[in-house]
Amino acid sequence: MFGRTVWTGEITAPLRRFVRTEAGSAGVLVTAIVAAMVWANVGPASYESVWHTELAIRVGDTGVGYDLRTWVNSGLMTLFFLVVGLEARREFDLGELRDRRRFALPLAAGIMGMLIPIGIFLLVNRGGPGAHGWGVAMSTDTALALGLLALLGRGVPDQVRVFLLTVFVVDDLVALGVIAVVYSERISVGPLLVAIAIFALLLGLRAFGVRRGVVYAPVCVALWAALLASGVDPVVAGLAIGLTATAYSPLRSALERATGLFKLFREQPTAELARNATLGLAQTLSPNDRLQRIYHPWTSYLIVPLFALANAGITVDGAFLARAFTAPVTLGILLGYVVGKPVAVVGVAWLVARLTGGRIRPAIGWAAVLGSGTIAGIGFTVSLLIANLAFTGPQLAEAKVGVLAAAAVASLLTWTVYRVTAAMPRARRARALLGNPDQLVDLIPPVDQDRDHVRGPADASVTLVEYGDFQCPYCGQAETVVRELLSDADLRYVWRHLPLADVHPQAQLAAEAVEAAHAQGKFWEMHDQLLDHQGKLLLSDLFGYAEQVGLDQEQFRDDLLLHVHAARIAQDVESADLSGVSGTPTFFINGQRHYGAYDIDTLTKAIKIARVRAKISAKSR
Repeated sequence: MFGRTVWTGEITAPLRRFVRTEAGSAGVLVTAIVAAMVWANVGPASYESVWHTELAIRVGDTGVGYDLRTWVNSGLMTLFFLVVGLEARREFDLGELRDRRRFALPLAAGIMGMLIPIGIFLLVNRGGPGAHGWGVAMSTDTALALGLLALLGRGVPDQVRVFLLTVFVVDDLVALGVIAVVYSERISVGPLLVAIAIFALLLGLRAFGVRRGVVYAPVCVALWAALLASGVDPVVAGLAIGLTATAYSPLRSALERATGLFKLFREQPTAELARNATLGLAQTLSPNDRLQRIYHPWTSYLIVPLFALANAGITVDGAFLARAFTAPVTLGILLGYVVGKPVAVVGVAWLVARLTGGRIRPAIGWAAVLGSGTIAGIGFTVSLLIANLAFTGPQLAEAKVGVLAAAAVASLLTWTVYRVTAAMPRARRARALLGNPDQLVDLIPPVDQDRDHVRGPADASVTLVEYGDFQCPYCGQAETVVRELLSDADLRYVWRHLPLADVHPQAQLAAEAVEAAHAQGKFWEMHDQLLDHQGKLLLSDLFGYAEQVGLDQEQFRDDLLLHVHAARIAQDVESADLSGVSGTPTFFINGQRHYGAYDIDTLTKAIKIARVRAKISAKSR
């Protein structure tokens, strides 16, 4: 039930895909951390010798050489921060932050979520030799936090994960800026200017519409090398590149062009036409989506676990732990994360809501805000990067203990928050998790009871809109689910036409046939007939169905042959374009686009959440 009539399934659900990948990779990352700890304590000499192995790339007398740990930290982790940049850009282009007014709260929470932990760290380390390592205590590992939240907060609505992601997009961006400005080595101006020029070239290529990866690859490598030579940590290159990659839903016109290219290949299967069809399909996706599909699984399942294996190993014994947990560096990091992060997130969210009179408030309930604050106490990736830049020797080990201990305590606190919330009465639990936010509306225009084709009561608390195509096989699958859902007396269902004539040649005429039936008061009868007989939609078949549902045959024939209702269908197609719909079936629930599967369990759950939100909103008026 993920199918959709476009060239690839689930093409517009990047956030859900992002969260699922992080949830799956969290176990791999935890395993890597445990493996590093075991290795460092069983064979400390071999652990250090492996990661200090020199690896050099040279051409003649020119080249670069670093140990394996540095290649992981400053080389492979560039791809991780590329994904961070891609997700940040996606949120600005397609996510919650596309409404720029909603950026105020994440911006404030993200900044204060760094300043308060830094303040706690500096307070604990005031005047001490570890004070310069304040950056270790500031950054949440968003990817690990999302993954562990999926494990610790089972049953937590997707809105909570969205809130966490939008808040700590800011965290990630500022943290990389701190690495570039504060924790980079002595900066060489010449290579830095070269890096800026290369980045300008990258922006120029994008402005001129260049989309070939083979063109961008050497430019990106050159940018990384220039930053490395300048003394700025080159992982910043990944973030900068990711932020330039625009995100958008595939345009229907682009999909139609891709269909045309494939048809040409089908008629004449030559190598050149195959290449054109392949490029046409790839170009329907945004650069952001294509890069995320390539790099996100690799960073989550290989690069970040490898980073953990290279950096999380600490040789520990009773004496070291006793010393570490009284050391200012360890305590500053631990308190900064497990106290500073929740205080910042909850405090800023409350203050912004209070100062704006509730106009700007979290998109989730206060229990979920607290849970987001506690899980934000997990700092790993950026924290260990900064620790390696700021400390050496015993202080580095103490910093690693602080980071790992904070992650463990934050996980326990988050589990406790959601266990307590789960024990609440149902209505109170729903309000605590979901709150009463003003939701973004994706559907344009909204449902019009007089114009749209509606099944169910007009005053239903939940409205389910489907953009469909009568020849689309996935719409046929979805129809069985929709009919089961319609047994719900508090659900209003709306059908809007989106005939994909480039892949379904009978779809347009079938839609006109249903509109012709509507002119005689038989819309739903014809609608059901066509979805029950998707393989038989020729003109003669349509005349037969018209007779079965009791239509005036002459009027029906005239309406079809003269295309009387084509304009009405064009209006629905225009609304699909305005709503960012490019494939069928696509569902909207109370005006918000539904991403992911459309089986009975998934849609039922989404409808229940929408109903709870609607009831909470009604009570607050």
